[in-house]
Amino acid sequence: MRARLIRTASALLLWALTGSVASSTSSASAVSDTALVKSLPGFANATAVVDGVRLHYVVGGAGSPIFLLPGWPETWWSYHKIMPELALTHRVYAIDLRGMGSSDHPADGYDKKTMASDLSALARQLGFSKVDVVGHDIGAMVAFSLAANHSDQVAHLVLLDVGHPSAGYFNLKLLPEPGSFAEKADEDHVYLWWFAFHQVKGLPEQLLEGRASIEQAWFFHYMARDEGAIDARDRAVYAAAYSTREGTRAGNAWYQAFGQDVSDNVDYGPLTMPVLGLGGPGYKRLKAQLDAAAPGSNTYRVEGSGHFIAEERPKETLRFLGDFLAAK
Repeated sequence: MRARLIRTASALLLWALTGSVASSTSSASAVSDTALVKSLPGFANATAVVDGVRLHYVVGGAGSPIFLLPGWPETWWSYHKIMPELALTHRVYAIDLRGMGSSDHPADGYDKKTMASDLSALARQLGFSKVDVVGHDIGAMVAFSLAANHSDQVAHLVLLDVGHPSAGYFNLKLLPEPGSFAEKADEDHVYLWWFAFHQVKGLPEQLLEGRASIEQAWFFHYMARDEGAIDARDRAVYAAAYSTREGTRAGNAWYQAFGQDVSDNVDYGPLTMPVLGLGGPGYKRLKAQLDAAAPGSNTYRVEGSGHFIAEERPKETLRFLGDFLAAK
């Protein structure tokens, strides 16, 4: 009975994506990078090998370069709502980080300093002396590290809802305070239980193989204010990216590297380029970090948004980015 229900649910999701119950091959094709890029006129898939790691990215537009860095549990597709507008004034690169989506999933190198080095090398390979950088979630941590370690290459830095791992991570509570763990996260009560779950090696791969959508559905419900902003196609894209053992292993590795990230953060000096923070549930924590690490920075709360700012509030995100990137 359970197996039949699972097959029925999968068929219904596929029908929502393609209009018919098709083969599993057709299902994978519907959420492939090739299919997704076709819905974004003017954009194309591309790859580059940096430091022995093949990075996949989607590129389009003309103007000054901007790197868009996604977070867990998403891929480059998380920026698809703002990419066409940004492409009117920028050469847009939406990048699958090391271990993400169609990029390589190497055995190591998931500390944010190494991941930032990937992007520094990519910028040089593309011929850019400076790039604007926007990062969300894990991508925000990498963006911060890129700015801290390769400041000469970052023209403007934008962090969405998350800053860089700091020593405060070691004080996160394993158990939530009574009454604080609600159905939705808020600025004062975000129970980050998955930070601990993702530290475990081997077990998550077994639990989530073919089932990543279950964890993701809970996460999108808990962390999004406008849950419908991440629709059935979006969820199918992200489930496909993390439902393999390699996808789960690599995504968890970003979290398992937090100890090294915290250690690296100790040596980082103040950020000197223009810095903008946009926050949802992470607003207070992001503002506190940027106030200390980036003197002169501005951090704003994006009203009505949860964690997934570029997807939940794309128009507001574009307005903030437009004003910030245009300022001298």
